[in-house]
Amino acid sequence: MSRLKDLQKNLFGGTTSNARQFTMIFTLVAIIILFQILTDGLTLNSGNLISLTQQYAYISVLSIGMLMVIVAGHIDLSVGSVAAFVGIIVAKTMRDGGVPWWVGILIGLGVGAVIGAWQGFWVAYIGVPAFIVTLAGMLIFRGANQYTGNAETVAVPKTFTQIGAGYLPEWGPNTGYNNSTLLLGLVACLAVVWREFQSRKTRRLMEADPSPMWVSVLRMAIMVAVIVFATLRFAGGRVGTSFPISGCILAALVIAYSFYTRNTPGGRHIYAVGGNARAAELSGVKLRRVNFFVIMNMSILAALAGMIFVARSGASGPQDGLSWELDAIAAVFIGGAAVAGGIGTVSGAIVGGLVMAVLKNGLQLMGIGTDREQIIRGLFLLLAVALDVYNKSQGRFSIIGSIMRPFQRQENTDPAAPNQAGQESIKAPVGG
Repeated sequence: MSRLKDLQKNLFGGTTSNARQFTMIFTLVAIIILFQILTDGLTLNSGNLISLTQQYAYISVLSIGMLMVIVAGHIDLSVGSVAAFVGIIVAKTMRDGGVPWWVGILIGLGVGAVIGAWQGFWVAYIGVPAFIVTLAGMLIFRGANQYTGNAETVAVPKTFTQIGAGYLPEWGPNTGYNNSTLLLGLVACLAVVWREFQSRKTRRLMEADPSPMWVSVLRMAIMVAVIVFATLRFAGGRVGTSFPISGCILAALVIAYSFYTRNTPGGRHIYAVGGNARAAELSGVKLRRVNFFVIMNMSILAALAGMIFVARSGASGPQDGLSWELDAIAAVFIGGAAVAGGIGTVSGAIVGGLVMAVLKNGLQLMGIGTDREQIIRGLFLLLAVALDVYNKSQGRFSIIGSIMRPFQRQENTDPAAPNQAGQESIKAPVGG
């Protein structure tokens, strides 16, 4: 038994209770395995994985922005309407104005920034609650979408569809796989190895004992094995497909926003405001600037998500964006964010979205109707969050918080040190 505890302590970077915080990851794996069996292998089929990435990339993009909004203590109900409005503006601009696809993307991001600045102004400088401002925005921009498009479907040029329906290109010798995807997988494997050794180097410089080398090797082996499996699946799909461009955009955003929230003063200020706005302001945090930024940033990402969806669909329509905000909010809360703000990670939100996406996809593959699918997903969300709240109230480990732990830096391996489930070490002093 003592050896088992030592193994858990070394592998998971803390006490035995830390190992329990991987429960949600294991649950996700269990869901995948369950549907893999029930669907006769369709869940991990190359075509399904590629389709799953394309179908839910835009929701994942939204969840990144929503995570920052919720961490800061707000909520944004307008993201679906903003995405739909930007989509119709970009579609009509390219169709009627004949502008190139890349100009259309810049216009869409610009419109998103203006909308975000408008809503951020009301929240940060007028003091209207974000819930009210974005509820008004949901109505305004839904109506604006239908008015601008005259409730019609507007097609987009084929060149524009690449950001939502395109794949990494083919090149080089015929290996039976897509070489671009293989190269991407190789880069990801090298990044995992580099990060592990950098972590060990950092801990030595901080005069903290790193975990045994065999633990690092085991961690790297697990991650590399997962990456290799996914790479071969994406690279070995039917000819003409590979890892989606939308997946590359999402991966770049995850890396950029994870770095921003964890390693920059601006990111730490967002967590400080969500944890205690008054204390953060007294510590020198520009409260209005933070609130303005998270709202505007959300609208920019909503604009990007809307363009990715339109690009994949090939056209912008009046029904685009319906209930997107609910999917994004669900992903963030399943990913470990606290309703009161101050807690949550970008990676956790992505994993939360992945849980819901796999659940929905698996039910669809099994032929479950939309009505029962929504009931099951709603019950899953309610029970998952309710169980997490109950465990926290009982002083037990947090199941929802387990999503975030695998992606966090190892800040503390002292068994006697406080360990708050699901809470990142970002909440550092914010004065500087």
